[in-house]
Amino acid sequence: MDQRQKKAAAVKYEADKDRAPRITAKGRGEIARRIIEVAHQNEVPVFEDQNLVEVLEALDMDTEIPAELYRAVAEVLVFVYRLNRAYGRNQPL
Repeated sequence: MDQRQKKAAAVKYEADKDRAPRITAKGRGEIARRIIEVAHQNEVPVFEDQNLVEVLEALDMDTEIPAELYRAVAEVLVFVYRLNRAYGRNQPL
């Protein structure tokens, strides 16, 4: 398999429901392209970090992010919260 193939993972976090962010989608190639396309269609910010996506891709669907990844995922969530605030959106992730 081509190591440069596009990869994507989506996480969701609802502070009132979740103890930690959860993996909601992941994939390579066409699936990754579709995940990114759906994010754009729904005005969900896309954060690119190939190292993080490699780790997230190894996790099972609908599982909580392990504690070892909290810091990395928190950086992504801060990025998203800031964008939402900048554009006047208060939408949950």
